[in-house]
Parts: sequence; structure tokens; C-alpha cells
Amino acid sequence: MEITLAAIFRGLQRHLFPALREEVGELTAADQRFVSVVALLHLEPLLAPYAGGGRGRPRLSRRALALSSIAKAVYNFPSTRHLLDALRSRPTLRRLCGYDGGGAIPDEATFSRAFAEFAAGELPQQMHAMLVKEHVAARLIGHVSRDSTAIDAREKVVEVAKPPPPPPQRRGRPKKGEVRPTPPPTRLEVQPTRSLEENLADLPRHCAIGVKRNSKGYQETWRGYKLHLDSMDGDLPLSAVLTAASVHDSQVAIPLAQMTAQRVTSLYDLMDAAYDAPQIYAYSRHLAHVPIIDANPRRGDPIPMEPAQAVRFRERSTAERVNSNLKDNYGGRYVRVRGAVKVMAHLMFGLVALTALQLFRLLR
Repeated sequence: MEITLAAIFRGLQRHLFPALREEVGELTAADQRFVSVVALLHLEPLLAPYAGGGRGRPRLSRRALALSSIAKAVYNFPSTRHLLDALRSRPTLRRLCGYDGGGAIPDEATFSRAFAEFAAGELPQQMHAMLVKEHVAARLIGHVSRDSTAIDAREKVVEVAKPPPPPPQRRGRPKKGEVRPTPPPTRLEVQPTRSLEENLADLPRHCAIGVKRNSKGYQETWRGYKLHLDSMDGDLPLSAVLTAASVHDSQVAIPLAQMTAQRVTSLYDLMDAAYDAPQIYAYSRHLAHVPIIDANPRRGDPIPMEPAQAVRFRERSTAERVNSNLKDNYGGRYVRVRGAVKVMAHLMFGLVALTALQLFRLLR
């Protein structure tokens, strides 16, 4: 990691930034951050499926549109209209995104269609996975902190039909020869036996109402989704899953663990009391990890952590810092698209920018 990133960083400071200053003018701090993010991404192989071809009018450059989506996250623009206004009024940003003049900038509808293509093809997810694979996978990760954050959405709540209640049963011991139906297994019970793809397909992803209790003990509600993240020491996000806001955090722990295990090698899994379930403990140990999970009061008198575990559990603040960084600086609070596929793409472009810049900060 150090050699590759150090070489890229030296190239930026000694060659690329001076050349860009001569070509497009002085670079602001935000411009330098944007160039740094793009320097870590190999976009050509990822953009090949979006090149188009055949008959008709040639398509506009998907590279420029992808760079514009990254710029929207890096500059923390609230909406596509703010991005378009910046592209028209800032010649430097316009040149960095690949547009030669103000007239070459596509309209808002073109941006929306291109973004829908990127979302359907999971382009930002592929970018993020590539960053983790190239610059993090070779390292041994100490702690993986798992947590979720609320994502407000501007769309209607999808009403999902509830399953019918099970038929009532007589209390007490069954009669001689009576066979009582076995209740179906819960999601947590079947997740360890299924693949990552099967577990992800089973998670609800519709817009719903979420309820949680904040750090001060007050109950909060929101409309939208939940973003579940695995983050490593140094505030680097490793994996992300989007679900309906009503999904409990424990239902996503095993799929997240499967996704992270495919990308990096880690030692400790740090989780709060929402993940206190025997299936999660068992699966973490199955991956040869050490689970450190805060005890949930519902299980009676909590058993205090050992002193060494308590010290390691403090590292779980990584999860809160990543969540707040995404929301405050990379567009996590400005979700203006609808549907889980587009919402995930919007958030993942922010995670791509966050991950790339955090890699450079760790190098310094």
C-alpha cells in the first residue's frame, strides 16, 4: 500500500498539479481533492460497458459524466443543478471533468439518464471495490467496526403486506401422538448457510419508516433507508449494504461480514448491542475473527467485557466518524434520487471519494 500510494502522491505533487496549473489555472483545495480521487481510479475498464455504439447519434462521453458524478460528491453539491451551475461558472472544474467549453455541458436530463445507467450497472460499487482491493487488501486489518446510519429519502413509503400470523396453538405439553408444526427458521438462522448473493437478495430494500433510539435515549423516526457499513482502522469504509429503514441492524451483520471477508483479512469484529445474537457470534468465529459485541440489556444482567476487550471496543468510534464524514462532506445528507438502486449509487459515489481521500490522509 505505502509504495503504490506514495508513488501516486509524489506524482501528484511533483508533476500533475504543476502541469494542471499551467493548463487550467490555479487549483483550489477542492480541485486538488477531486484530482486526487480520480488519480486513484482506473475508469476505462469500468466504463467500457457504457460506451454504447451502433447506429444513431454518438453518445456523450460517459467518462465526463462519471467524473461529474464524482465531482458532485467531492464538492458536496446538494443537487445536480448545483453541479451544472458550477460546471458552467468554473472553467477549471469544467476542464477537470473533461468538458472543453460551456456549450459542451449536457443538460440535466442527460445527467439523470447517465446516472441511472451507472446505478443499474453498479459502477460506483465497482469503483469502491477496486480501491479496497488495490490499496487495502494486502494489509492485515486489526479492527472492523460495523454499524448503520439513517438515510432520509424524498419518496413515498412502500406498504408491504405482513405475513399471516401462525395458527394459535394450545398451551402446555402436546397430547400423545399430536404433531405440532415447526416454526420456520428466522433470517439470522439461515444466513450462515447461504451465499452472499442469496443473503443480499433476501434483504428488503424498499422505502420504509425507520425507528431508533439515539445516544440520549430519545426515539427518532425517519423515512427512507439504512446504510450499513464495515469500516477499518483509519476510518476507511470497506463494505456497504443498503436496506429498508425498517430492517434491524442484526439482519445485515452476516452479509456484511461475508462481503468484507472477500475483500480483506481482519482480526476483530466490533459491534454495538444491536448485534448481540448467538448466530452473529458464531459466524464471526467461523471466519476466524474475534467478535467483541456490546451486551444487550434484553438478555438480563450484562456480562462486562474483559479489560483488553473494552480497550479494543473503543476503536468502534471509527463507525461513527465514517458515517458523519459521509453525511457532512460527501453528499450523504443530500439524497435527491428515488429508489434503492439510485440511492445506493448516490451514496457509493460519496464513499468512493471518502475512501480515496482517506487513503492519502493515512499516507501523510
